[in-house]
Amino acid sequence: SRKGTCLDNAQMESFFHIMKIEIMSNNYETKSSLIKAMKKWIKYYNNYRVKTKLGGKAPKEYRKLYLLENK
Repeated sequence: SRKGTCLDNAQMESFFHIMKIEIMSNNYETKSSLIKAMKKWIKYYNNYRVKTKLGGKAPKEYRKLYLLENK
C-alpha cells in the first residue's frame, strides 16, 4: 500500500474509526486502563459485534462459516 493513502487500507481505517467512537469517548485515568479497554473491545468486536456486511454475523462466526464452506 502507498504511504498516506487511506483507500489502500480502508478496512483498517474503518475499524479504527469505529474503535475511536466507541472507546475513546471515555476518559481513562491511566494508559493501562485504556489498553485494557481496547483489548476488551477488540475481543467483543471479533466475537460478538454483528456486522451487516457479514450477513448479520460477528467476524469470528463469519470466518468460521467461510472456512467450512471453502474446504
